[in-house]
Amino acid sequence: MSEQAKKTNKKKYYDNISVGARTKQVVHLSTKQDKASMFAQFIKNSETKQTVVIARSKLSANQLSQYLEAHDIKAVIVHGNHRLAQLYEAAQAFNSSKINMIITTDMIFKSLELKKIQVMINYELPTHEDDYFMRLRYVDEIGKSISFVTQEEETTLQNIEIMMKMEIPQESVENFVVSDISKDIKSTKDKKKKPRHRKVKSKSKKSEQESN
Repeated sequence: MSEQAKKTNKKKYYDNISVGARTKQVVHLSTKQDKASMFAQFIKNSETKQTVVIARSKLSANQLSQYLEAHDIKAVIVHGNHRLAQLYEAAQAFNSSKINMIITTDMIFKSLELKKIQVMINYELPTHEDDYFMRLRYVDEIGKSISFVTQEEETTLQNIEIMMKMEIPQESVENFVVSDISKDIKSTKDKKKKPRHRKVKSKSKKSEQESN
């Protein structure tokens, strides 16, 4: 059998390790205070692509949507408070490329049936690590997964990296300027901060105050 035939007949696996190895992933570390402004700067730096942004709760999705609107960045938001007709309309508009950015939550994202996603933005890492890999499968090989991670989310990040046996590369957002508030917070935490990649014996599960 030729090498080309072997490649064609090679079985494709969808476990966490295989999907993680195939898909380009990047982490941007931020503080809570700077996350929205860092995300906005990232969008301004980026080419227009079909992008899904997933927040952990309806409240967080609403806050991000309002911030982007105030900074003239267009995005459609859909979550559990929206009617089925609104969800359908948003999905159809995205799939036909009439809109290029949707902000949503994990629960609603699963029902939208979005196609041709080029960029998956983990505005917040999910409460359950398995949901990260669900998100990842939508951009498997063809797209990119980008996570904005605060210090409070680093344990979840470490659990995800342990589950796929690889470290996600960390990058900075070009032209982003850290706020004075975040500088002050960083200086008080530096002495206490543990290495990003320490062994985690058990997974921490944070309860969600806002349901999807």
